[in-house]
Amino acid sequence: MSKNIYLIIASFCLALVGFALWIQHMGWNGVLYAPCPLCILQRLAYLGIASACLLAYFSKAWKPWFHAIAGISALFGLSVVLRHMWVIFHPTVSCGWDPLEIWINQWSMVRKLNWLLQADGLCSAPLPPVFGLSVPVWSLVCLSLLTIVLLSTWVVARKK
Repeated sequence: MSKNIYLIIASFCLALVGFALWIQHMGWNGVLYAPCPLCILQRLAYLGIASACLLAYFSKAWKPWFHAIAGISALFGLSVVLRHMWVIFHPTVSCGWDPLEIWINQWSMVRKLNWLLQADGLCSAPLPPVFGLSVPVWSLVCLSLLTIVLLSTWVVARKK
């Protein structure tokens, strides 16, 4: 796999987190998108992918390990977004104002970076679409793509 793909993946993930911060703090079409606990876990997955890919880009000896960590982060994010989609389709179930939110918001990292990681929205809250799709659907598409790219390049590298 080309070394530059790691830089592209990391940039893509950081751009997605940046856009999430933009719609959270600045809004989209006049609506502020408060992140729910599952949104925060997805952000952590994107940041994990970006961090691992940046480390893989700069490290030759540890590149396979960082690639594996990026793949695991992508699979984690994919599992979280699938749970998020399930919650959306079952509105009687919620992940907001529950132990998950309290647990996430008590992490010391969240208290220090509350503008980035504090969960204060409801997972089942109906928000207007962004570019025609809801934010969780966009995250499902992006995490699926990232998982496919990372796992397929890992399989190809293992065969060599």
